[in-house]
Amino acid sequence: MTQQHPTTPSTETAARTAPSGLDSLPVIDLSLADGSPEDRTRLHDELRAAATDVGFFQLVGHGVSPAQTATLTAAMRAFFALPEADRLAVANLNSPHYRGYTRTGDERTGGSRDWRDQLDIGAELPPHVPAPSEPAYWWLEGPNQWPEALPELRTAALGWIDRLGAVARRLLHELLAAIGARPDFYDDVFAGHPHLRLKLVRYPGTAPDGGGQGVGAHKDYGFITLLLQDTVGGLQVERADGSFLEVPPLEGAFVVNLGELLEVATDGYLKATSHRVVSPAGARERFSVPFFYNPRLDAHIAPLDFPLAHHAPGATEDPANPLFAEFGLNEWKGYTRAHPEVTRRHHPELADAAPR
Repeated sequence: MTQQHPTTPSTETAARTAPSGLDSLPVIDLSLADGSPEDRTRLHDELRAAATDVGFFQLVGHGVSPAQTATLTAAMRAFFALPEADRLAVANLNSPHYRGYTRTGDERTGGSRDWRDQLDIGAELPPHVPAPSEPAYWWLEGPNQWPEALPELRTAALGWIDRLGAVARRLLHELLAAIGARPDFYDDVFAGHPHLRLKLVRYPGTAPDGGGQGVGAHKDYGFITLLLQDTVGGLQVERADGSFLEVPPLEGAFVVNLGELLEVATDGYLKATSHRVVSPAGARERFSVPFFYNPRLDAHIAPLDFPLAHHAPGATEDPANPLFAEFGLNEWKGYTRAHPEVTRRHHPELADAAPR
């Protein structure tokens, strides 16, 4: 797309407000970026309000077709329909790069078991075995694992990474413009090999012990997450008062949330919000595909230069889960904690040195 000059919103409309009483997520049409000046102003006003109030919204007008979505979801369902032996043949326990299949209950959030199974996929790159002088997070760069019985999955998943990477880049440019920043301010940290990841996720119903944690409450580390969800529901977003808002599926939309790096880079002006998934009742299955738009592992995230910085309330801090300016340190911390069996198998000497 053609580079646009950033808009500078007025102080009156730009001040951040608390999402008290939130009863639904905003729906934002990205195709307004191609419209009239009035359309672009509307887009930027809506983006700014959503990103500063709740940090979540539904995105339509993104240009991804129903046919493209159907190709991915068909390949995903085919993967989870494979015999367990075929899925375990690509288990992430085989991968020092944390790529591959995770059995139900083997991932943890906040120290508790998540009742879902999933396939972790990233950009297809040669393994980067870190030299003694390099950070351990370079282990996260490497090849994927693909089931031999399902060659179409590779094409569908890597195509989805490329497609959603383009959507997320455009969205980030418009979001930065919406708060008066240079749209290309962070282009450098995505140059080269950005750490783009997706997960194909199945929630197989309620755990045998009756637990309802599909995935525990958490925030995403990076910049932007775009979630494709099916019609079952279960995603919940935390309100300002600590209660949780249900996010019903909207056909053709991605659920978008901002990551902690954007919150820290704007000193809290943009908001990263905690969210979780409640397991579907009984044996009903839920499928979803989160895509994570993240910078290079070695990228250092500079504070954003924007005219509304004096309205920033300060980023939230969690002493038990500190955030680092070097993105790879956050990813390494997240993966080593979430997949302790992989860490113990492949990185026993590195596990204790990973950021805590």
